[in-house]
Amino acid sequence: MSATVGALQANSTRFLGSAGDIAALIADGSLLAMPPDYSMPAMEVVRSLIRNKSRNLRLLGVPVLGLCADLLIGAGCVAEVETSAVSLGEAGLAPRFTEAAEKGLLKVNDATCPAIHTGLPATEKGVPFMPLRGILGSDLTKNRNDWKVLQNPFSSEQYSILYVKAISPDVALFHARWVDEAGNAWIGRRKELATIAHASRLTLVTFEEKKEGNMLEDELLAPGVISSVYISAAAPAKRGAWPLGAPGMYDIDDAHLALYAKAAKTREGFQRYLEDFVFKSAAV
Repeated sequence: MSATVGALQANSTRFLGSAGDIAALIADGSLLAMPPDYSMPAMEVVRSLIRNKSRNLRLLGVPVLGLCADLLIGAGCVAEVETSAVSLGEAGLAPRFTEAAEKGLLKVNDATCPAIHTGLPATEKGVPFMPLRGILGSDLTKNRNDWKVLQNPFSSEQYSILYVKAISPDVALFHARWVDEAGNAWIGRRKELATIAHASRLTLVTFEEKKEGNMLEDELLAPGVISSVYISAAAPAKRGAWPLGAPGMYDIDDAHLALYAKAAKTREGFQRYLEDFVFKSAAV
């Protein structure tokens, strides 16, 4: 982890000027926890990471990955992924991930949604592992040496249980509609974002709007708020989730996703996409 990241205070939100400033805090080799396309990935930070030529990132899908991962993988920023799936949803397969996985250019740790949603809360609760039953009998358990199938210690009968090791991301990264003056972030009903914020060493957030006051004092907003205690740094980024959506503000740009899916089928098409929508847009 870089000295810059280590200097951030764990119990106070640092306000930065741009998504690029957020990207600069993410060290090469970091284990980066990211939400699915429907839960507001910080896409402007992803584009900044590509422009920064970040390398050897390890992506954790909570519980799946989409466009953010495919872009980073195609740009050569990623060494490893742990996820239940990588997909562009209705736009089809994630082409850069698919090619990298098939050619062995990427380490892929197969997971499941229940396992990821067990390993993260283990860290959140400060325990080294948590039990899970739903994966027992699957082939996944044979390929994960960090999962252990053992006898239930509270039963004298032959009763196996799966123990999932706690997952501790270096960085949680996502976009939010609001961050307030106190540094709290509003995520609404996207509770997976709260889980990764609680489990990660650092939580980095871009936001659409800065809200006056303290949302924890608002009876209606407070249930959807992550406390500033868990937010390491935040920066404004208008339409920072685009081409994905920010519920209540703008929808997923399905036409753009289709354009990307078509372009990224080839390495040459992907490079043209980067020039048009990652590098050129930054220069405008």
